Amino acid sequence: MSADHECCGVTRRRVLEGGAALAVLGSVRPGLAAEAMPQAPPISPTDPGISTMDVHLTVNGTAQSLSLDTRTTLLDALREHLGFTGTKKGCDHGQCGACTVLVEGRRINACLTLAAMHDGDHITTIEGLATGEQLHPMQAAFVHHDGYQCGYCTPGQIMSAVGMLDEAKRGFPSVVTADLKAHPELDDHEVRERMSGNICRCSAYPNIVAAIQDAKGAA
Repeated sequence: MSADHECCGVTRRRVLEGGAALAVLGSVRPGLAAEAMPQAPPISPTDPGISTMDVHLTVNGTAQSLSLDTRTTLLDALREHLGFTGTKKGCDHGQCGACTVLVEGRRINACLTLAAMHDGDHITTIEGLATGEQLHPMQAAFVHHDGYQCGYCTPGQIMSAVGMLDEAKRGFPSVVTADLKAHPELDDHEVRERMSGNICRCSAYPNIVAAIQDAKGAA
C-alpha cells in the first residue's frame, strides 16, 4: 500500500504529517495544555483556614491540655499528640475495633469520634489498665490463654472486653439475650456476640473467649 493511499478522504501521509506536527508542537510548548487549563481562584482573605480548639482530657488519670484542629479524631489525639500508641489504628473506619478505649467507663471506637467532643472526659487506654506492675485481670487472662498472635488487635480486644463485662454487670442485653428482663448470662455465645465488633485477623477467637470467661469473675 502506498503512502498516499486514500480512504474516506484521509491519506496515510496526512495522518503521519499531522502526528509529526503535534509532536513538534509538544516539544516546543510543553506547558500549552496546562496553560489552557482554568486556574484555581486565589484563597480569599476571609477564608477561615484551620480551626483549632483547646481540649482538656484526663487520660489514664493524668490531666492533658491540647490545642487541636477541630477535625482531629480522639484516636489521633491519643496516638499522635499524647503518645499513647497502644491504641491502634487498624481500619480507621470503625470496623475492626483495634482503637477501642474507655470514655467515662464506656467502650468506644476512638477513630469514629472527634477529640473536641470529649472535652473534660476521663479516658482509659490500654496503657492505663494495669496498676503499676500488676496486670489487670483481663490482661493476665489474655497472657494465660494465649489470646493473641500478632498482637495488633490485642489492646482493642482487651479494652472492649473490660467495657463489655461492665455492660453485662449493669444488665445490658445483646441481640442474642433470650430473656430481656433477666440478667444476661455470659455464655460463650453471648461473649462472641458482644465482642463481634473486634476483629482478630489471626483468628485467635477461641482463646479470646476463654480469656474473657476466665477473667469475668475478677475483672
